[in-house]
Amino acid sequence: MKSKTLSAILFAAAALGSCSDFLSIEPQNAVVPSNFFQSESDFKQAVDGTYAPLQALYNTESGWAMGEMRSDNTHFFYNIDYRSPIPEEIDLFTNGSENTITAAKYYSNFDMINRANQVLAVIDDATFDPKVVANFKGQVLFLRAFAYFDLVRNFGGVPLHLVPASDLATASLPRASAEQIYEQIIKDASEAAGLLPDKATAEPGRATSGAANTLLADVYLNRKNWSAAETSLAKVTGYSLLSSYASVFDPNNKNNAESVFEAQFLEGTTLNLHSYFPYYFVPLTVNHAQYTKGPTGSQTAPGSGWNTPTEDLLAAYEDRTKDQRFNASIGFINGPSLVSDTSYVNLPYIKKYQYPHSIYGQTNQNFPVYRYAEVLLMHAEAANEQGKTADAAGFLNQVRKRAGLADSPAKDQAALRAAILKERRVELAFENKRWLDLVRTGNAITVMNAHGAKLKASPGYYYLTAATYNLDQNKLLYPIPFLEIQVNPDLEQNPGY
Repeated sequence: MKSKTLSAILFAAAALGSCSDFLSIEPQNAVVPSNFFQSESDFKQAVDGTYAPLQALYNTESGWAMGEMRSDNTHFFYNIDYRSPIPEEIDLFTNGSENTITAAKYYSNFDMINRANQVLAVIDDATFDPKVVANFKGQVLFLRAFAYFDLVRNFGGVPLHLVPASDLATASLPRASAEQIYEQIIKDASEAAGLLPDKATAEPGRATSGAANTLLADVYLNRKNWSAAETSLAKVTGYSLLSSYASVFDPNNKNNAESVFEAQFLEGTTLNLHSYFPYYFVPLTVNHAQYTKGPTGSQTAPGSGWNTPTEDLLAAYEDRTKDQRFNASIGFINGPSLVSDTSYVNLPYIKKYQYPHSIYGQTNQNFPVYRYAEVLLMHAEAANEQGKTADAAGFLNQVRKRAGLADSPAKDQAALRAAILKERRVELAFENKRWLDLVRTGNAITVMNAHGAKLKASPGYYYLTAATYNLDQNKLLYPIPFLEIQVNPDLEQNPGY
C-alpha cells in the first residue's frame, strides 16, 4: 500500500511562526516554540507546516503572473467588463511597489523561511532516531534554500534571516547582498543534499537528495558555474522520462518517475489543500466545465481569463502534429463569451492542467516544480557552455525524442544555446520558468521589448500605451513591497521603483 503523500498532512500549527515576547509570562496552555518541540511527532508537524507556503506560491497569481505572463509565453485576455489591474500591470511592466501579487510572493517565501528557522533552531537537540532527525533537517534546509532562491532571483538581495525573529531588532534586518544570499543558498542546499534520502526511499511529495541537487544545479546555472552545475546534476539519479508527456501532469499519476519535486495539493478536504490555479487558465465562458473538466453546477469560473498562450509561444512549436507537447498543453475555444461584444475564435487556453475533478473550484492538481526533463535540459546547457557540444546534443535530444521530434539540427555551441533555450520554452511551458530563463540568459530586455513592439503594432492591442512593455535593467527585478519599506527603515528599494 502506498504511503500517504505530503499533501494529506500539510496542515500545521501556524502559531509556530507568530510567537512573540510581548507577554512577560509565557502562557502554559498555548503552543509556543519552547513547549512545542518535545517529540518526533511535534517536529514532523512543524516540518509539514514548512511546506505549506509552497501552496500559496503555486496556486495564486504570484506564480503564473510573475513567471509566465511577465514573459512572451502568455498574456491576459483584455476584458472590458471586468478589469483587474494588479495582474495586468505585471504583464505590461507597469507594476509598482504596492502591487499585492509581487508582495504575496515575497511574504510567502519569508513565511517558509521563518517556519524553517523555527525547526532549525532546535533540531540539533532532538533525541529521537538520528536518521529521522537528519531527514527532517534536510527537508527544512532545502525549503529555506528554495525560498531564498526564489527571492533573490525576483527581488535581488533581501534580509538574510537564519534564526527565528525574537524582537523588533531581529525581525527588521537590512538587505544582504545577492552574493551573500547565494552563498547561503548553496550552503543550505549542499547540506540538505547530504542529509536527505533518495526518491526511492522518501515519502512521496517530500524533498529528496535529487531535489536538493537539482536546486543546486539551478543555482549554479544562474551563477554561470557550469562545471559545478554538471557535478550536481550527475547526482540526480533514479528518475526517468515518462513515455507520455500528458501523463506527467495527470493527478492520478502524482510524484511519478519523472517528478523531482512537486507542490502538493489535495481535493476534497476540510483543510483547504486543493488547487484552484487551472480555473484561471480558461477564458470566461458560458460552460467552464467543458474546459476545466469540473462539475457543471456553476457555469462560470471567477478569475478566469488569465495566462492565455501568446501567438509567439504557439509559433515556437516547430511541428504541432508531431510534438505531443502541443496537444497536451494547449487547447482552443470557439463560441460565445461572457465578455461584451466578444466571441471566441480559436482562442488558445492552457489545457495542460485540466483534468476531471468532482468539486467545483477544487482540483487535485499538483504543480511541477522540478522534472527530470528539466534536469536533462540543465545537463545540456551546462555541457554546452563548457564546449561539450556532443554531450549537450545528447541530453537535448532525449527530451525531443520523448516529445516525438527528430534530433535537433543544432551542432555548434551558439546554435545549441539557442536550441536549448527554445526547448526549455516549449517543454516547460506554463511551469513558471520562462521569465526567469529570459533574465538569467540576458535575453529579457531584447525579447520583451520586441514582443511589446509587435503587440502595439496590432489593432487588437489598442489598450497598450507607450509606458507598457518598456523594459530597462531596473525591470529585471520586482520591487520590495511598499509596506516592508515603510515598517523597516533599514531596507532600500530596488532602483526604478
